[in-house]
Amino acid sequence: MDDGFKEKVAVVTGAGRGIGRSIALQMALKGAKVLVNDYGSGPDGSGSSSVYAEEAAEEIRRAGGEAVSNGDTVATEEGGNRIIATAMDAFGRVDILVNNAGIVMDRMIFNLTEPEWDLVLKVNLYGQFYCTRAAARIMREQNWGRIINMSSGAGLGRTAGCSNYAAAKEGVIGFTRAVARDMSRYGVTCNAIRPLALTRHFDKERRQAWVRQGKTRDIEEMENSRPEDVADFVLYLATEDAGHITGRTFFVGGGIISLYSEPERISTIKREDGWSNDKFSRIFPPEVL
Repeated sequence: MDDGFKEKVAVVTGAGRGIGRSIALQMALKGAKVLVNDYGSGPDGSGSSSVYAEEAAEEIRRAGGEAVSNGDTVATEEGGNRIIATAMDAFGRVDILVNNAGIVMDRMIFNLTEPEWDLVLKVNLYGQFYCTRAAARIMREQNWGRIINMSSGAGLGRTAGCSNYAAAKEGVIGFTRAVARDMSRYGVTCNAIRPLALTRHFDKERRQAWVRQGKTRDIEEMENSRPEDVADFVLYLATEDAGHITGRTFFVGGGIISLYSEPERISTIKREDGWSNDKFSRIFPPEVL
């Protein structure tokens, strides 16, 4: 077992399966003590079971590592607090937080219900807030920490029927930048990843939807992308060497790592005497778009 993360404590949410499990296992192989969290719900958030978190933790222990499991949901303040408290009770500190827990509930916007909107935001966005806030209080006192947030490419406008998921995951990007700014003075970094990996979320129904949307290339990339590829880069962002990287967003998958540019104004027009509808109609789109 490597000792690259010796004495470090990592909390990984949604770590019972898929990307999260791979991250937890690799963290442990590098010597980290790991809190494995997983609520155990289906991809759409239905049901719950602590068995997946415990299975992953047991696999770490069989390999000679240290791990405890936690089956709380990230979607409530109480759950987020208990996840971090469990790590503190077991190991006495929290150095690394990977906000990986997530669900999808695809609906076209005209069919999307308020409960479907709320649940997806609660898990994918509020969940990162609850866990990050609790961990940040500890990292601030330690004067060191690494926070890695899982976002998605869903908000880039290439996938239909995911407005709730896209809103949550794009919220993660802004959240990441803000947390990076808040925590930089305390030696804590915060970065986001838009991962691509073949997991249970890419089920038969989603694959068929992508076929209908003509996303043949995306399907090929997905089916050639492993959770381990994402985990490798997460581990790098959690190292001391990556301390200069914060507030940034990366694509990771299929052997590719890309850094996203930050939003910027790409074209500007200005009038000292203000604007009116007739002036807009004369200018748009040629000068700006």
